[in-house]
Amino acid sequence: MNSPLLLRRFILAAAFCLTLATHADHSAVTPAPRPEANWRSRAELLNQRIKDTPDAQLLFIGDSITAGWEANGAKEVWQKYYGNRKAVNIGIGGDRTQHVLYRLQNGNLDGVKPKAAVVMIGTNNSNAEDNSPLQIAEGVKAIVKELRARQPQMKILLLAIFPRGENFNPQRGKITQVNQLIQKLDDGQNIFFLDIGHHFLEQDGTLSATIMPDYLHLTQKGYEIWAAAIEEKLAALLGDQAIK
Repeated sequence: MNSPLLLRRFILAAAFCLTLATHADHSAVTPAPRPEANWRSRAELLNQRIKDTPDAQLLFIGDSITAGWEANGAKEVWQKYYGNRKAVNIGIGGDRTQHVLYRLQNGNLDGVKPKAAVVMIGTNNSNAEDNSPLQIAEGVKAIVKELRARQPQMKILLLAIFPRGENFNPQRGKITQVNQLIQKLDDGQNIFFLDIGHHFLEQDGTLSATIMPDYLHLTQKGYEIWAAAIEEKLAALLGDQAIK
């Protein structure tokens, strides 16, 4: 049997296995609400926030790191960069990819047609053995697919999951693997991947408590770094002037 035929069969088999993996059922790709009362209250609040902002032009989608834009110090940074951009924060602390998927299908996108969305999700899926890097990446991919289906006009700025932990650790390695996979979702037209994690790190690779006091959530300084790091690309996607 000639080698080109063998190569073709190998490629087809690999593609088939990848298709199976992509469509495998697991928690990260299965839309699900959370049972906590405070989660339901927050989800309802965000749905109402969307209803109250039918002219929203920019969405921030994620977990507690995104929700943290509403904290005291971060509010000032938000106002500076997004106050005049009709931006809506739809982050919920503790959310995983499956919870964001559920929210997107149950009110978080209803009645709006934003120009762009900033998406950063997956760190909570990386805890212990809850999900593998491939499963987390598939969860992020499912979110991007949902956004494209429901908001085809919207550009997606997909951020790499931020580093966590004061020093190098296995969880950081897991997150790095996820980021390597979701980078492939960048199509240069509607989905744009951006990794700004290095902006948070010191020269020796550690995280400073002045940026992440618990080595996960951001201080005002951390949000300033975030906003500045994405501003040029975000302004291009929104079609407006970058804020200096």
